[in-house]
Amino acid sequence: HAARHDVGSVIHTHTRCGMAVSCMKVGLLPITQTAMRFADIKYHDYESVAIDLDEQQRLVADLGQSSAMILRNHGLLTVGPSTAEAFNAKYWLEMACRSQVDVMACGVYINFPSQAIVDKTFNLYQPHVRRPFGLMEWPAMLRYLDRRDASYKT
Repeated sequence: HAARHDVGSVIHTHTRCGMAVSCMKVGLLPITQTAMRFADIKYHDYESVAIDLDEQQRLVADLGQSSAMILRNHGLLTVGPSTAEAFNAKYWLEMACRSQVDVMACGVYINFPSQAIVDKTFNLYQPHVRRPFGLMEWPAMLRYLDRRDASYKT
């Protein structure tokens, strides 16, 4: 938060598929539209349990101006100007990881789109091109949670 004034929310998770992709030397592959959104994904090498304050500087440097980072052998991290935007990025990054794990589990040759298509798709997900993703969806997500289990508010 202190390093990037455009960041109002940071989300870090250890999901099954996020951890699986974090262990893959190839990283996140641009094999689905969802994964292409993260064509500029950054990586941070595992340094053990994050208790060393010196690692903060390296995390910030590795993230740069990106909104998503894969923490090698660890998990996923997303940031955004708001919780809505950071959560939207986290949700879709997780979906990209799930798709990759599923595809790779099939043991078949993977169809890769051209770099031009990856670049075009990545560009279309930039907040200044169409809209900041997450803001429009967030109120509906909160209403869903309210109906399902409002205890998240406490």
